Amino acid sequence: MTVLSEDQWRARQAAHRERVAEWTRPHRERQHEHRKHPVLDFLFTYYSFRPARLERWQPEVGVVLAGGAEFLDRRGFTTTPDGVALDPAAFTDKRRSTAEFVLGLLSATAARKPRLGCFGLHEWAMVYRTQPADIRHSGWPLRLGHAGTDEVVDSMQVSCTHYDAFRFFTPPARPLNTLQPERADQVRLEQPGCLHANMDLFKWSYKLDPFVPAELVADCFELAVRVRELDMRASPYDLRELGYQPVPIETPEGRADYARRQREFADEAAVLRQRLIGTCRDVLTWSRQPV
Repeated sequence: MTVLSEDQWRARQAAHRERVAEWTRPHRERQHEHRKHPVLDFLFTYYSFRPARLERWQPEVGVVLAGGAEFLDRRGFTTTPDGVALDPAAFTDKRRSTAEFVLGLLSATAARKPRLGCFGLHEWAMVYRTQPADIRHSGWPLRLGHAGTDEVVDSMQVSCTHYDAFRFFTPPARPLNTLQPERADQVRLEQPGCLHANMDLFKWSYKLDPFVPAELVADCFELAVRVRELDMRASPYDLRELGYQPVPIETPEGRADYARRQREFADEAAVLRQRLIGTCRDVLTWSRQPV
């Protein structure tokens, strides 16, 4: 067991809260003012980890917090002779099943080579041949208009490997995809070049809350923010009013730019994926130890 003094863990706690406040504070302000944000809201709506949860700090498993009685108000913590620590008894069979699934999914994804030829067409396929009123971000114009957007989809190969992106394709777009992924295909198909698979590292980190250290959750969240920005810059929407310059994947130059950025994110995500894999293994081993 590693024991952190109260000064040590409070410093980490404060640093974590200040770090994530860069995103949680503006999100709360937008909510208060009833303003939607087509890029950043996704991080708090599609993903189910609310701002208050993101702001909460917790240590690694096997760490004791001296003077940490306030953590006993949260699920998953218990007293020890030296302070407060995460409780192996709170790691239920359901949590174990989740950790084993996440470990299997991330390990399978990490073993594959990145595929960089999708060019973000999933966002285009979500508005393909649809009515203006049915577009998800209907308050924002399409850069090329409806007809131009459809032409881009018709002129390129759609090759989305991620089920949770594919399931939002419009009905006319679904047959155009080279794959027809189902939920059951997730472990078999996910690959490390996929923007959504890399954003989802945030989801897998918080699915095991509080047994993943807050700093790792924040690292995954920060990557998800930047990946989401590329995702929407390469989308058919014109978001220049918000400061997002387009990555025009309808041009050769835009596709080359997208693939370069996709590769950079794949490299960053590979490091976080390995950290999450290690955390899953550590948690599964820790939870089996006698109390």
